[in-house]
Amino acid sequence: MMKLIRLIFHHLCKYTFLHSIFHFFIEIIFYSSEALDGIEFARGSSTSQWGSLRASMGHPEPFDLRFVAIGNEDCHKYNYLGNYLKFYEAIKHDYPDIQIISNCDGSIHQLDHPADLYDFHIYTDSKDMFSDYTKFDNAPRSGPKAFVSEYAVWKEDAGAGSLYAAVAEAAFLIGLEKNSDIVSMVAYAPLFLNTNDRKWIPDAIVFNSYQNYGTPSYWLQQLFIESSGATLLNSTLQNSSSSIVASAIEYKNSQDGKNYLRVKVVNFGNATENFMISINGLNSIVQSSNSSMVVLTSSNRMDENSFSEPNKIVPQRTALGNASNDMDVRLPPYSVTSFDLSI
Repeated sequence: MMKLIRLIFHHLCKYTFLHSIFHFFIEIIFYSSEALDGIEFARGSSTSQWGSLRASMGHPEPFDLRFVAIGNEDCHKYNYLGNYLKFYEAIKHDYPDIQIISNCDGSIHQLDHPADLYDFHIYTDSKDMFSDYTKFDNAPRSGPKAFVSEYAVWKEDAGAGSLYAAVAEAAFLIGLEKNSDIVSMVAYAPLFLNTNDRKWIPDAIVFNSYQNYGTPSYWLQQLFIESSGATLLNSTLQNSSSSIVASAIEYKNSQDGKNYLRVKVVNFGNATENFMISINGLNSIVQSSNSSMVVLTSSNRMDENSFSEPNKIVPQRTALGNASNDMDVRLPPYSVTSFDLSI
């Protein structure tokens, strides 16, 4: 009798298990189909089923949708990889040009599944963020590139948007810039904060019904605008330092049409540093005319912008009269300095 009961129980479990698998498989087909409908709504022609709905809502032109991320911080969940592959295959079949972003981190080991990019998030304190400027130095140079879609210093070091956070983030961004062969894109997160609905700290732009201001982390990103499309130059620190990070790029200024060398230097220490910039290997010399420097700093590392003082911490640009191929400069404590040298 006991043997028969066990046999019946075994068959019931097997039936329930198979039923669950079938139900789960049907759900995945449904959700992947919905994803395709969503893509068609965004970029389909105005005569397609879902594109026509978009057009009827006042936007006949397709959106320039190029990337689709599958999931959000879901890599280590039990069913993620199987689900990911279903979505990947469905999207690539209908839209082979769309770049698919995996949730799995490929900065240490190559991914074991197909992807065009992998998503990387980092939220940490200022010291760790500063130290992570080397995060991608030893990452695999083949395979999908990284999309650092969320980064920020948070919690106590961030306050409501501190200089301390921004300086650490600047070092991290310099590290990404130096590894731009394997880091495709980067985005700060979050972007906007309604001060009457504060659920997350920090954010880049704070607003209410009639005011707004940018945090130091927002203003910091102004110093990296020229990085896109620029030429990364080889730069090294002659003396090792636990508080200095630097990089150099060459770019063409779209406003005056001139070529510039931009040297960005982060001083994460609490003391002013004497710093010598020595430039070799260029076909031209640095011109003092049109050269300038921009400094982001304040008297206290925990200083913040606010509605009452929206410009307390903003980039300050001054002419650089001593600009040359070899020059001595001073770096304020907890600062980000950008030297724009006309060449």
